[in-house]
Amino acid sequence: MTKAVVIHSGGMDSSICLGLAIKEFGAEEVISLSFSYSQRHSVELERSKKIASDWNVRHFTISLDLKQITSNALTDHSLAISKSEGSPNTLVLGRNGLMARLGAIFAHERGAHLIYMGIMELEIANSGYRDCSRAYMDLKQEILRLDLNNPLFEIRTPLVSLTKKETLVIAHQLGILPYLLKETITCYEGIEHLGCQRCPACQLRNEGLKQFQEEFSEVELPYRVNF
Repeated sequence: MTKAVVIHSGGMDSSICLGLAIKEFGAEEVISLSFSYSQRHSVELERSKKIASDWNVRHFTISLDLKQITSNALTDHSLAISKSEGSPNTLVLGRNGLMARLGAIFAHERGAHLIYMGIMELEIANSGYRDCSRAYMDLKQEILRLDLNNPLFEIRTPLVSLTKKETLVIAHQLGILPYLLKETITCYEGIEHLGCQRCPACQLRNEGLKQFQEEFSEVELPYRVNF
């Protein structure tokens, strides 16, 4: 029986959530669920599949063509990634809420009462991603409990209030940090490891890695951020 479904992009944060779910429930009780939504960094889907395979977790991908309903630099590959005074043009309107709803239905059909999402509130301040707060997910959770007729259904967001460095500490404690630094894709351009070092996702991840290195200089990593 499935106990938890992890919304799994193939990036660092969602993969840490997958590691946490496996630790609590065991790999055989967890499903990795990815979404193919015409994202420019679709290589992340290959990584989510590989990570799930390496960790002996079942993996599924749901296809959505979001470029039919909204325009942004992640689904329109002709747009250069940019950031103005407001949100960067990588904002995919309503993406996390949509994935939460579809993930919840997917989980419900398999007898699971719990989904994990790797959202972080620092994405609001850094990138204007309004659907990355716990308050947002509390509202979504309340609606889903009505939809599913299940007052116990839960959206779990274990990283939501943390810094990027703190999430890397969790990965280190789980013993999966070197693996995830090597295998996950964070960069919106789909470039592995340190990425393009320009997009908002790269800047956040690399700053967190830099802070982690400063505190845990003795930890052997596959690559490092130069100070």
